[in-house]
Amino acid sequence: MLSIRKIGALGRTYRHLNRYSQILGIFIKYGFGDLIERLNIDQYIEIGMQMISSGKGSAYYKVSRPERIRMAMEELGPAYVKLGQLLSTRSDLLPMPFIDAFSRLQENVSPIPFAEAAKVIRKELGEAPEKIFREFGREPIASASIGPVLRAELPEGDIVAVKIQRPGIRRTIEADLEIMLHLAMLMENNIEEFALHRPVRIVEEFSNILEKELDYNNEAANMERFGRQFFDEPGIFVPKVFRDFCSERVLCMDYVRGSKISKIHSSSKSGVNKKKIVRLGADIFLRQIFDHGFFHADPHPGNIRILENNVICLLDFGMMGNIDRYTRGDFVELIYNAVRADEVRTTKALLKITDRGEKDCDIRILERDVADFIGSYLHKPLKDIEITGLLRQLLELSSRHHLRIPPGIFLMLKSLSTIEGIARELDPDFDFTSRVVPFVKREKMERFRPDRLAEEMLHISGDILQFIRRFPGEVLEIIRLIKKQRFSVQFEHRGLESMLETHERISNKLAFAIIIASLIIGSAIVIIAKIPPIVYGISLIGIIVFTAAAVMGVWLLIAIMRRGKF
Repeated sequence: MLSIRKIGALGRTYRHLNRYSQILGIFIKYGFGDLIERLNIDQYIEIGMQMISSGKGSAYYKVSRPERIRMAMEELGPAYVKLGQLLSTRSDLLPMPFIDAFSRLQENVSPIPFAEAAKVIRKELGEAPEKIFREFGREPIASASIGPVLRAELPEGDIVAVKIQRPGIRRTIEADLEIMLHLAMLMENNIEEFALHRPVRIVEEFSNILEKELDYNNEAANMERFGRQFFDEPGIFVPKVFRDFCSERVLCMDYVRGSKISKIHSSSKSGVNKKKIVRLGADIFLRQIFDHGFFHADPHPGNIRILENNVICLLDFGMMGNIDRYTRGDFVELIYNAVRADEVRTTKALLKITDRGEKDCDIRILERDVADFIGSYLHKPLKDIEITGLLRQLLELSSRHHLRIPPGIFLMLKSLSTIEGIARELDPDFDFTSRVVPFVKREKMERFRPDRLAEEMLHISGDILQFIRRFPGEVLEIIRLIKKQRFSVQFEHRGLESMLETHERISNKLAFAIIIASLIIGSAIVIIAKIPPIVYGISLIGIIVFTAAAVMGVWLLIAIMRRGKF
């Protein structure tokens, strides 16, 4: 398990101080010194804060803010690159320019020495590579932030690719996560616009996601599940996982010899048929979503290989998307009603698949904007409609009305856009939208199949039966608590904080005024009674108390004139 703790004594170790200084220096380099100043970080950690006033990242002032953040994340390393990739799926948190920038994050890493890779193999699998494998390559065939990939040969003769986790990567990521958590806490406490997005919760969610990615057993399970989904499809090849040679930090799978999809070219000599590949690839991806609800969430060109006979192979199953049957049905309902130009039902479907969050939206204004959204596509032929543009408008519409699209839906939309971009690059005449329509229609009809309806009715009947069985007992339990006077009802008031604060200020002023009046009356009695000591025939105590009351009265008057700034 990843162990992240709030920075206290631990944060003052040399390792954390050194890394903290490096992180702040990089953010200052890219022009975020003003943001760091607002964090009041010098109250918590002393690491040369004088850098903030001297460096403002002037070399990058012409670059947009989203691009500067992207460049900073790439320089900061694996944990920050992964965080940016996670944030690129959160349209509920970030505007589209930031999502576009974070979607282009790349990992610039150097390969690890073979000796270090051999140590990992020996620790995880129990023996040295030369004893486990018939042949083991020394140069990586690919290198990622978490680990390089090396070519090897098993004793039975299978050629495999072995993915090895970098030594010390877990400790490095844990240190970065602790610093992220501390920065998130400072943002939440000091910057109001960031506090609304609950950055601490984002870091904790990110930690859970990264924990799964650091365990290669999860990727192996994803690959096996994906392979079972397409075992009868000859047009796709899913690498086999060799479980006897896998562990939490080692992943052994089939070695793939194909070409990157971005590097293929059509010719009779090569045997590559771009149009066939595009059609097959689109169908395979749409089947992932509409048939299985389990799909590859990062289908960029580097993760797609083309093998002999126009067979497609997907790589890197660390990030997968899940959409259950009911969510798929709701999404299809959204598309179906949008095509029918029914803004009312489209709005209802949109609200059903999104979360309104803390801010409510005006349904009438939303319906109007949905009608405008539909109208911009209504009279276009399907081949002229780009899924990417349509989905972008849908995301912007949702963000404008404070509607949060769940991560699973957003990953699906993002993956659809990526696949359409690859398809149009390989075949500019390909009509991706028309390819989607049959899947939407089929999913719509699937909901009315007799066996599906029977299954739905069975579930509903089971829920009703469970409710009927539990209801009497729960009512009796409530009555029992009432009899024992242990039943209580709690009300939560929201939006009353400002009113309570105003009442508290008024009460304080009234109490202050009463105290002043009491002092004035008391001092007058003391002066009349001529209580010693007497100075020039006047009681000294009385005049001191009277003067203090006068000063306090003037102070109260000034506070009132300043409209409550007391």
